[in-house]
Amino acid sequence: MSQAAGITRRVLRPLLGALMLGGAANLVLAAPALSVLGQDFVFPQPQPGLPARLSDFPGLQIQQFQTDDGVTLRYWEAGSGKPLVFVPGWSASGAEYINVLYLLSKQYHVYVLDPRNQGLSQQVDYGGRISRFAADLKAFTRHLQLQQADYCGWSMGAAVLWSYIDLFGTQGIRKAVFVDQPPSIYTHADWSEQQRLDAGGMTTSPERMVATFTRGDAANQQVVDMKVVERALATDSPHYVNSSAFARAVAAPVAQYTAQVLFDHATNDWRDVLRHKITVPTAIFSGEYSSNLPSQRWMASVIPDATLYTYSRAEQGDHFLMFKNPFRFTRDLHAFLAR
Repeated sequence: MSQAAGITRRVLRPLLGALMLGGAANLVLAAPALSVLGQDFVFPQPQPGLPARLSDFPGLQIQQFQTDDGVTLRYWEAGSGKPLVFVPGWSASGAEYINVLYLLSKQYHVYVLDPRNQGLSQQVDYGGRISRFAADLKAFTRHLQLQQADYCGWSMGAAVLWSYIDLFGTQGIRKAVFVDQPPSIYTHADWSEQQRLDAGGMTTSPERMVATFTRGDAANQQVVDMKVVERALATDSPHYVNSSAFARAVAAPVAQYTAQVLFDHATNDWRDVLRHKITVPTAIFSGEYSSNLPSQRWMASVIPDATLYTYSRAEQGDHFLMFKNPFRFTRDLHAFLAR
């Protein structure tokens, strides 16, 4: 196995996840998560104030609905109160959110949607585009009959929200939250360095980026910024160790489909949406360990009524901050949503 391929297996799968608890093909369609997954899960490093095993979270449910193009999407649900919807990042699922769901379900009715071809949702060879993911999110809001909700997108999930806002506006969005997603992943050759920093460009070749992230092909920092991989490897938080282990047990990605949406994701530029179309109070989360921090500062400067939360290195301020530091993140998120 090459070193790069090893990195893909060790690093990207925690982002991705795959349901191996009893086998995804044999999933029961009952609502309680424990019944759907078929067996309990014991977290490797139990932490005070969080579940030591899946059965310690009896209120967690897994539901499903069908999109208008016939795809069955699954979603994770817990709690009661005002609705709060999370949109996962590339190849990720609601399993990564186990700690966040547990903490926020005490105050909110929390949902995490597994996008098509990710997590527990159906795998199909069509619709691998950010715009289709945004249409699926719109179908999800109709399924839940949400008149108004707060929305939080992490990584590619933020881009899905930007596409949603571009297509459907901010009606129905009370507040928006974006976690560490640059407006433009692709670095244009004619950009100045300041333009690259503001946009968050992290690759000069989307094809090489896709090959690196899906097949483990070698890349260098000039072609693909590997900081996100480095920080994913840094299992320096027991909370992250636990949620990543659960995700690995819950949903293995299919490279064919994850590659398709990643290419589309990498080649979009959302700066016009950020400048002109976000009309609701907005929170942006990033940190000192993230290469995206300059672009998050730019976003905060152009979005009206935006608040930037910057986590230090000691506070696990990287691309995975919500999973590495769930207590701080959920406190900050609640404070923003409640004010």
